[in-house]
Amino acid sequence: MAEVDDDAPILAIAVAAELAGMHPQTLRQYDRLGLVVPARTQGGSRRYSLRHVEQLREVARLSVGGMSLPAIARILDLEDQVRTLRRQVRELEQRVQAEASQRPGARVFAAGASGAVITLRRGTRVRRATDVVLWRPRVGTGPEAEPPRDADQT
Repeated sequence: MAEVDDDAPILAIAVAAELAGMHPQTLRQYDRLGLVVPARTQGGSRRYSLRHVEQLREVARLSVGGMSLPAIARILDLEDQVRTLRRQVRELEQRVQAEASQRPGARVFAAGASGAVITLRRGTRVRRATDVVLWRPRVGTGPEAEPPRDADQT
């Protein structure tokens, strides 16, 4: 069975309202307020995703707890930002892994506090968390060869 995309706008308003345990008019109001905004068909009908249904359920939980709709809207916005950032981190991690697998034996360089590029020995850790690490391919050396030592390196 194919996996359903949580962001696919596939649910009509009546179905989304039923799944969220709300009246369709409530969903229309939330849409007007910009709280949970569904996709639209070419004809203008609202189409909700499974993620929208989860957001609607969260709105209900938070509003029952006494939270205001503007505060709930802010929470939903922050959750969307976190989801986007997590996706970007996953994509960047995949790109780094792909790059590392395409370049076996790559050398590692770090940018020191003064901005100077420092060559690191294999297995050496970056001195501070603020150092920037760049990957560069080895040029004409075997994987066992030591990288040249810079004057900045201790």
